[in-house]
Amino acid sequence: MRICVFPKGDIVAIVETRTMTVFDWIDKARALKIEGLEMYSGMFWETDDASVDRVGEALAAANFEMPMLCVSPDFANPDAEVRKRDVERQVRMVEIAHRIGGPGASCRVLSGQRNPEVSVEQGLDWASEAILEVLPVAKSLDVTLAIENHYKDGTWKYPEFAQKKDVYLALLARIDDRVHFGVQFDPSNAIVAGEDPGDFLELVIDRVVTMQASDRYLSPGVDIESLRESDGTLGYSPNLQHGVIGQGLIDYPRIFGTLVGAGYDGWISVEDGVKGMWEMEKSVDFLRAAREEYFGGSTAVRVAAHEEARAAAGLPAR
Repeated sequence: MRICVFPKGDIVAIVETRTMTVFDWIDKARALKIEGLEMYSGMFWETDDASVDRVGEALAAANFEMPMLCVSPDFANPDAEVRKRDVERQVRMVEIAHRIGGPGASCRVLSGQRNPEVSVEQGLDWASEAILEVLPVAKSLDVTLAIENHYKDGTWKYPEFAQKKDVYLALLARIDDRVHFGVQFDPSNAIVAGEDPGDFLELVIDRVVTMQASDRYLSPGVDIESLRESDGTLGYSPNLQHGVIGQGLIDYPRIFGTLVGAGYDGWISVEDGVKGMWEMEKSVDFLRAAREEYFGGSTAVRVAAHEEARAAAGLPAR
């Protein structure tokens, strides 16, 4: 298992206010004992090859890989032009994932927003059609599309179309490819959707290709049932907050046990640091300790064995 991080606490500064550059973030992350950085599409203020290469060069200079690129397409949008635009954008992000991360990099996809006028069947049709349109490009570049069990992009009006377990699983079942398409598992988002993270992971473990790690905390005096809405989901209530991994609501020993039992030895990205860099440091320390305890400690040896097994099976390297 290898560790990367996502700047949850700095994403507004990098993407929205632009008071912090991606180069500032790369430099800031040097203090962490990690192997890579998960990037977000909005960090690339310019997407021409020269600008992308400058980001890649900065990552390499800091001795970081970019194994994961986070993208938020709105594939369930009722406006065909929006869907077409987002397919084109997703394709470009797949190209960027390959340009910086090389073969085996992953690029997140989503279903899109849950517009109230869009039926489940129609949304499934649109989202699956869009993903299948992007998939040949991902295959040609050996990039894996990873669909996250997601809540809501910060710029969206509506939550994720496939937030509910049944809709997510239905969309997953429509994409047969198991080499260049899979699951990006986020245990915190399972809680937000009203699911038990461990139970949800067991449903999708055979297709997990990447994972985001965070944890959730209830404010004092608040119980989780009081936050449930009438449809059984949880919103981003201020009483349900991000925090240090391993000290909140999520049963990480169970999750690690499931991952190891299934032979998962890929990337886990820390989505943390909302209250400060000290949170991310503690979360990284937690994952490093978990790597020793659950994943056998020696990342290099385990990765080499994993790649050898994939090569023997005729599968591409990750």
